[in-house]
Amino acid sequence: MGDVDLVVDRAVAERVFGDRLPLARRYAEHLVTSGVERGLIGPREAPRIWDRHVLNCAVVAELLPDGARLVDVGSGAGLPGIPLALARPDLQVALVEPLARRVDWLDEVIADLGLDVRVDRGRVEETAVRRRWEGADVVTARAVAPLARLAGWALPLLRTGGRLLAVKGASAPEEIARDAAAVRKLGGGDPEIVLCGHGVVDPATTVVVVERQRGTGRPVRRDKK
Repeated sequence: MGDVDLVVDRAVAERVFGDRLPLARRYAEHLVTSGVERGLIGPREAPRIWDRHVLNCAVVAELLPDGARLVDVGSGAGLPGIPLALARPDLQVALVEPLARRVDWLDEVIADLGLDVRVDRGRVEETAVRRRWEGADVVTARAVAPLARLAGWALPLLRTGGRLLAVKGASAPEEIARDAAAVRKLGGGDPEIVLCGHGVVDPATTVVVVERQRGTGRPVRRDKK
């Protein structure tokens, strides 16, 4: 896989991906080649594709229950959905992405990797998309939207007790302080910060966790028959 192998500590990557490390390498190669060429990843991200992107997302797997039904919203280049599917083959993963060029790339990559992952072109706020994926155990998102807006999209997809896992950056505490009341109004619990991947990525991955506690107050509209 060429230069992409030079930027990953094999022992660390094996802890995360096990015998699926060759597939993870292949995914990383897609990111730094066609992913850059087609505008899904910035060219400056290529040298840090493992720590900043692939491993940074994959370590969120430690928060996922066995056999979870997971919906990755605004999936873009498949982050975090594809690294999670690679690290945890027990998961049922769907990637929801509105842009056709990104969906085409995701379909190509998933076919090449031989993954049992669904790709759905659409927006999660659309009724049809919600109807297809509601009842999920977990919704993931990375760099998609501010927390309040993201909760409005994600919570209706979750079963009661399901969790939104939003991969965030250093501004997560400020975002929680600003949006916690809105999240509660939408039916979520108090947002909390969990750090994932100690000893794997530095810094650890910051995840804002929100549990769906009740109905969102914005029920999915059922089309009349």
